[in-house]
Amino acid sequence: MLNSKLVVDLRVILITACYSILVSKPSLSSDFGSVGLIDIPTARMSNDGSLLATAAVQSRTNSYALTYQATPWLSSTFRYTGFTRADFTYDRNYEVKFRLFKESEFFPQIATGLRDIAGSGLWSSEYLVASKKINNFDLTLGVGWGRLAGRGDLDNPLIQLSDKFENRQRDVGFGGKLSYKSFFSGKKIGFFGGVRYALPNAPVDLMLEFNPDQYDIEVSLGSTRPKSPLSMGVRWAALPGINLTFSSQHHKELGIELSAMLDTKLLSSKPTSPLFVSSLDMGDESFPDTLDKMSWYDNLLFDVERSGILILEATIDEASKSATIVMGNTYYPLWIDAIDVMTKLADLHLPLSVNKFNIIVEEEGYRIHSLYVPRPSSANTSKLKLLEQEIRIRPVTQVKKVQHRTSFFTKRILLDINLANRVQLFDPDDPARYQIYAKVGIRMMMPNNWILSGAYDYDISNNFDESTRLSDSRIQKVRSDVVKYLTEGDTGLDSLYVQKRGNLNKEILYRVFGGVLESMYSGFGGEILYQPFRSRVAFGLSMNWVKQRDYDKTFKHLRFQTSTAFASMYWSSPYYNLDFAVHAGKYLARDLGSTLEIRRTFDNGWMVGVWATATNVSSRDFGEGSFDKGLFFKIPLGSLLGSKTRGNYITRVRPIQRDGGQYLEDFMGTIFWDIRAARYDVFSNNVDRLAL
Repeated sequence: MLNSKLVVDLRVILITACYSILVSKPSLSSDFGSVGLIDIPTARMSNDGSLLATAAVQSRTNSYALTYQATPWLSSTFRYTGFTRADFTYDRNYEVKFRLFKESEFFPQIATGLRDIAGSGLWSSEYLVASKKINNFDLTLGVGWGRLAGRGDLDNPLIQLSDKFENRQRDVGFGGKLSYKSFFSGKKIGFFGGVRYALPNAPVDLMLEFNPDQYDIEVSLGSTRPKSPLSMGVRWAALPGINLTFSSQHHKELGIELSAMLDTKLLSSKPTSPLFVSSLDMGDESFPDTLDKMSWYDNLLFDVERSGILILEATIDEASKSATIVMGNTYYPLWIDAIDVMTKLADLHLPLSVNKFNIIVEEEGYRIHSLYVPRPSSANTSKLKLLEQEIRIRPVTQVKKVQHRTSFFTKRILLDINLANRVQLFDPDDPARYQIYAKVGIRMMMPNNWILSGAYDYDISNNFDESTRLSDSRIQKVRSDVVKYLTEGDTGLDSLYVQKRGNLNKEILYRVFGGVLESMYSGFGGEILYQPFRSRVAFGLSMNWVKQRDYDKTFKHLRFQTSTAFASMYWSSPYYNLDFAVHAGKYLARDLGSTLEIRRTFDNGWMVGVWATATNVSSRDFGEGSFDKGLFFKIPLGSLLGSKTRGNYITRVRPIQRDGGQYLEDFMGTIFWDIRAARYDVFSNNVDRLAL
């Protein structure tokens, strides 16, 4: 029988499963969340960019995991496990697996992995494993250290290299630290293995595995030692991307596992412009009264806004026979597709004297660069390929005298009312806590390009009041009182601030803001980013002064106030769309240190990453977890919901919330990530999609 505490987790898994129809191949997750058989790992990997969510219920444990295939040869797993015999004492642990050799006709695929590399050490084990497919059979054989060594079959050969490999470290202190001293150590190693058989013409796999784990931790908590190392299972691919596995483990325990996989790398086909009648072919009665049908700019404005793009400014230079157009993008995941639509509509509406376009890209209020595009109709069809070769990405050019500018409404408040939720995953006492609330958002354009933004939350249902766990942090409470804000302030003002974004010049971008910035802090600050044209390296500075808000989320504040400041360096690597950022400076608890961010971004808008922060706060003062780290997800709503929007859902998953290494996440080092979709290298990699 499932414990009631797991209901929220299963809902999360099922919601993820609903989205997994984007995946054509089934997942091969184990109960540990990583790709494997039942409990043991195999050398197999998921498809590059796959995000796998797993919920597994066994007689001894309940386990929940997120596994991400970060590159074709590297997968990472964050796992959260509860021990049933210890009234659901939960443990957080991590696993990484590296593919060493790809399978060939005569040789198996080989991988190595490490379980519980930065957790409590309860699941600590390392392995070297090989898998070979023969017809419908997939055979696996591996050698393991730690828990995967079991009682041990052979002496650890690494002891011959160094005596340090003989003793395996047990004490992990506050957890969260990289337990490198125990890697591949221990007096003995053991063998594990198994086979998976895919039934012909049926979405079913049969599995048999040999797992030498003696379950010492579980036995110490009241479980019994396994009668046999053998386990059997049946995996059913219920839907594309959704698997359900039933298993009989060690001739005694039963298990059930549900997994759902999303392909975050999947890129939709090139979007087509929505079908509509051009403004040139519409009657006067269908044309808005606020626009002038005799104006080419107004006709272009009317058509582009119905096509998922925006025109902000336009100027024609008669001497050079060129038009400069400043545009925004509200619909297309790939900016080059938005440029394609703008080019076609500009070709339709601009005066015949213009034969080339200089299209300036404005992303999130920042003007990034421009594209020189020859007018498609300026040449016959046979010469279009020659015109396409003339397309160039150039630095932003400043127009001294703008002839046409879109007058967006000012001092008009736009309301957005919807249902929202907060989920706090991996609480040490509970897999998940949640809140369902109504969110009223406001947005108002103000003079001089200032924007007023805010949100008010009205609680509908939540279970945060069940949390009784106190923080063991010994420094200023800057974040670990988050539950107080979610209980005493379950209904209240979330944010209300003004901000302005823009360019100081073609390579320096800025952002300034002030007001009630988030649920826990009010204040003001700013950020600048130096992004040289074509460069993969950028530099930034961020500074804030803040005061801590009262728990009831009104305009009242507590006594604590401080300032933060960071210097940042960014690198847009040419490998797998991976981006790196290092921020060094002063954090909210007045601690000093640095944060490393690694994110991978796909053309469809998905962004997945990790971060880790080390400051001068000791592990003992920081408390459980030792240092701040977590996972980052930016999920494009358009691709998931099928809507015409570039809106995103952003979430950060921490194993535990403490006070060291904390900052205002939405107000530090954000410009670089905000302009990611319009960066030079992204454009240059996809410019071939622009077909004149």
